Amino acid sequence: MKIKQVILRHLKLDLLHPFTTSFGTEYDREFILVEVKSDDGISGWAESVAMLDPLYNEETVKTNWHILEDYLIPILLKNEIQHPDEISEKYFTHIRGNYMAKAALEGAVWDLYAKKQNASLSSVLGGTKKEIEVGVSIGIQDSIDSTLEIIETRLEEGYKRFKLKIKPGWDVELIDKVRKVYPDIPLMADANSAYTLQDIDRLAALDDFNLMMIEQPLAYNDIIDHADLQARLQTPICLDESIHSLEDARKAIKLGSCKIINIKVGRVGGLTQSKKIHDLCQEHQIPLWCGGMLESGIGRAHNIAITSLPNFILPGDTAASSLYWAEDIIEPEVTVENGTIMVPSLPGIGYEPSLEKINKYTTYSQTYSFELV
Repeated sequence: MKIKQVILRHLKLDLLHPFTTSFGTEYDREFILVEVKSDDGISGWAESVAMLDPLYNEETVKTNWHILEDYLIPILLKNEIQHPDEISEKYFTHIRGNYMAKAALEGAVWDLYAKKQNASLSSVLGGTKKEIEVGVSIGIQDSIDSTLEIIETRLEEGYKRFKLKIKPGWDVELIDKVRKVYPDIPLMADANSAYTLQDIDRLAALDDFNLMMIEQPLAYNDIIDHADLQARLQTPICLDESIHSLEDARKAIKLGSCKIINIKVGRVGGLTQSKKIHDLCQEHQIPLWCGGMLESGIGRAHNIAITSLPNFILPGDTAASSLYWAEDIIEPEVTVENGTIMVPSLPGIGYEPSLEKINKYTTYSQTYSFELV
């Protein structure tokens, strides 16, 4: 498989509603869309999940563009790829970090590879599910009543799990009131690293509410303190930002730092690395779920494909396109029926990128060709 051309596009999509976490509030999403073309004209698609500012991790849209343009794309165009696994295992090993940039380019190659096999991305990854259960992530609202109204609406839409963003001062009272109204819904809390061990009593108070998990309560780069915290809590800890690699997952499992892991394809460097972490967690009976980064439909399609692997036991964050965008850039858009998404069986990601809509939201693009390398 020879890649003849790579096209980077900078897109901006306005969110239907502001999305607030402990990091701050997002009103739109700017991201890099990656298209790779083979010598026979077939295209593979993926997107970078890096944010504009280095808040979730150290990567940004601007740094991703630089790493893709100056390092990763030249490597890809110079080499013939037999299988997408080679990208992270062979060609990108000497480029440290920059996992979201790597994942974006690798993901586009995975889509292209699946299309060349005339197979779905799910099937070439080893997926076994025909449909996946999904939940919804609810940002920090202006009031608890607003949160309750959103939960009611999403319940009516059939979502299988409800994730509430929390931070100090927006946690115990919120969860308490939600539980009084909805005592039995599958409920979890996501802290996005907003706490320290000095908050252990406040976090332990959440044990009273039968939560599925508390996601990433402590520092984004911590594994040790999470082990101490998990020993004090009955509620399972789920690690997100702390898991950047297979080695991170191995250490977290060995130390008892968590009982659940959230895989975000961009955070761990791509689909190949996601598969490896999946297999390790399956071996150690650590349940997985797939997190979201406010992706467009192309990123959501990749999340759907990886979630079809058997150890993605818990509902993930891949909600319907219509919850976030006035219009998505794929056809058809991602839809949810009774809390489930059908895993596409068409070749590749299973959704068709709409060039008309992509061009509408593109603010800048650049094409890189084999002849220019």
